[in-house]
Amino acid sequence: MCTLIVKTGPRLTLMGVRDEFADRPWEGPGEHWPDYPGVIGGRDLKAGGTWLAVHPAARRAAALLNGHGKAAEETTKVSRGDLALKAAYTGELPEGDLTRYDPFHLVLADLTRVRLLSWDGERPVRSDLPAGTSMVVNSGLDDESERVRAYLPRFRDTDDWRALIEEEPSADRGALIIRHELPDGRLFASLSVMEVAIEPGEVTYEFTDLTADRDG
Repeated sequence: MCTLIVKTGPRLTLMGVRDEFADRPWEGPGEHWPDYPGVIGGRDLKAGGTWLAVHPAARRAAALLNGHGKAAEETTKVSRGDLALKAAYTGELPEGDLTRYDPFHLVLADLTRVRLLSWDGERPVRSDLPAGTSMVVNSGLDDESERVRAYLPRFRDTDDWRALIEEEPSADRGALIIRHELPDGRLFASLSVMEVAIEPGEVTYEFTDLTADRDG
């Protein structure tokens, strides 16, 4: 996933936009993982994990974004796709040795706190997201990101987040919904959006398949 928007408060809202190669197989949200009963998320069929996991009974969610930094050794590397599953299920961010993972940003959110673990391949950094509306991108909580500069004010100024994902895809670096044809012919694009709302008595989610009515 390449963009996560979070709004704290009595109603906690998260919206995750997943950017990926269009030919990488995946399926929509469900309880796909017997080892994590009750956890819902879309599943990456290549590595088996997820980019945004929701645990309705526990009133929490976790989201994973790829990060920048030093890649893990190929001989010991494991998929990052289990990180959001474990965090949503246990309510804890990972501790200990992270060197088997490529760089990432992992957000764990509930009604009391929204935590961020950023791993650049050498050093973990833990922080809390500030109150209000925030955006996390591949460079983390980055106010200098073109996407953050373009869209964070818009997310702060409206409650109709769905309207912002209905914009036409673009190859522009600051676009929220992207579509970028690479020189080798492969397509890298925004494939789906998942919005999660957590309240004391209810958890809801809405999933949008952006490939349903677009070529590629």
